[in-house]
Amino acid sequence: MLHAQAQKKGSLVNELPAWQALKEHVGDIEKTHLRDLLHDEARCMALIKESEGIYCDFTRQRVTQRTLELLYELAEQSDLRGKINAMFNGEHINSTEDRAVLHVATRAHRNQKIMVDGRNVVPDVWEVLDKIKAFSDKVRNGEWVGVTGKPLKKVVAIGIGGSFLGPLFVHTALRTEPNAMRASRDRTLRFLANVDPIDVARALDGLDPEETLVVVISKTFTTAETMLNARTVRSWLIERLGPDAVAKHMVAVSTNTKLVKEFGIDPDNAFGFWDWVGGRYSVCSAVGMLPLSLQYGFDIMQEFLAGANNMDEHFKNLPYQDNLPVLIGLLSVWNVSFLGYGAKAILPYCQALSKLAPHIQQVDMESNGKGVDINGVRLPFETGEIDFGEPGTNGQHSFYQLIHQGRVIPCEFIGIVRSQQSVYLKGEVVSNHDELMCNFFAQADALAYGKTPEQLRSDNVPDYLIPHRVFTGNRPSMSVMLPSCTAYTVGQLLSMYEHRIAVQGFIWNINSFDQWGVELGKVLASKVRTVMNSARTRDRKVLPQDGFNYSTTRMINKYLEGKTQVLYPEGHDVFPIDMLRAGH
Repeated sequence: MLHAQAQKKGSLVNELPAWQALKEHVGDIEKTHLRDLLHDEARCMALIKESEGIYCDFTRQRVTQRTLELLYELAEQSDLRGKINAMFNGEHINSTEDRAVLHVATRAHRNQKIMVDGRNVVPDVWEVLDKIKAFSDKVRNGEWVGVTGKPLKKVVAIGIGGSFLGPLFVHTALRTEPNAMRASRDRTLRFLANVDPIDVARALDGLDPEETLVVVISKTFTTAETMLNARTVRSWLIERLGPDAVAKHMVAVSTNTKLVKEFGIDPDNAFGFWDWVGGRYSVCSAVGMLPLSLQYGFDIMQEFLAGANNMDEHFKNLPYQDNLPVLIGLLSVWNVSFLGYGAKAILPYCQALSKLAPHIQQVDMESNGKGVDINGVRLPFETGEIDFGEPGTNGQHSFYQLIHQGRVIPCEFIGIVRSQQSVYLKGEVVSNHDELMCNFFAQADALAYGKTPEQLRSDNVPDYLIPHRVFTGNRPSMSVMLPSCTAYTVGQLLSMYEHRIAVQGFIWNINSFDQWGVELGKVLASKVRTVMNSARTRDRKVLPQDGFNYSTTRMINKYLEGKTQVLYPEGHDVFPIDMLRAGH
């Protein structure tokens, strides 16, 4: 049963009593300052949560205990618990595509039961995982070799969007983790996403095709950029190793076995996943697990799955007040919808997490960048956030000026207790990692407290400089500390961010699991592709009757005029390094 005042079908979340109460409560918060709120020890104790080994400090959010109570009421009235249960129960909560949303099933334990349309899908998941383990073990131990008999120690993963950003994040996070480093010794993993031939050249640069295995990742095997890159790399392999190379040097992550076979890849070497796994949520499926297991071994990647599963269970079972993804999600809704902060900065004080922000940028902005609710009703408020970030302390020398004295942007600081690598130089006051973490602790307080004109005068700052050196403070942030950066904790962190994004979408009552906004540009690009082919095979200009406006027509013709070779060559391939030299 829903809460007595739960959201009625067709109603908007901003019509709920709790939403209205929160709007009124903003006035109370505007009368406070974080430098005063941080002196309230009881409040601070209530806003520090530690669970699953993760330490979360929300004391620097612009909230009081009353704010949290109202946010919990909003969660009840939005039927947040019911929506979470519906997701885990395999209901088709992605209504526009009539699909379940079950990336949690991709990291379920063997003995768990997760139902979709009356079927337990966990055995299907583990059938693929077992296949990944068997294949990756063969490649890593030299049982599976290339067409010339050499072991395959170099892997190029071809995919874009969710088939790239998630696996790249995890790969970057594990590269310098000691256990993962040992497991990946003498192995190389590269990613090829951009259709720009420069990316092709960089992905293949220095690789010996005899030692290279290519993983083509595309659910439908029709993604334009991925398939053009796949055909390009296939040509590179065939030109150097002959046509038999494809069967030994290329495998697929796809559900379209027909197109996989037509491409030349043995369907037995295709690793499937399911329509209830969205691309940006797919890193725990074969999309990420195959290339990452080839690099680090299946055992380490199983630890990653276990970490994600741990946070899934936490999210599913814990009450709101102890539930980390729920708390982070509710506080984000508060910042976006009530305090009017439309962006957030993701600031990991750990170089290994340098690709976290780009990955979450996609997961969040593709999920919650919506203008209508789940029933198609135009929303009278904005959803989603602009995500960006950079590892500390790099960001401090980049955009921190703006977040300290310009726009108010809630910050999410992520620190690590035990670094992957330890350096402590004789004679230094602190170790290198301690120096990093000193900044982690200081920046959150600097944002919260700021510096007043009175403090500046007491420091003998000249009057004419005081306006330039005042820090208003009262800028919200949260601090997260992980015990270490391992496969397990990376899995936890990934899952925590995925679920916080779902919480925001559930509260706003939008569909966080479709992405129609990416389709229009693809359709228009197809039209340009047709005209471009005609222009470059018939040596003609693009004309107004081709269907483009004046601006686009002029731009395309300017592009064609600047090519060193307008007509496409016939009868031979141009490989990436040749493309760069020729300027095509």
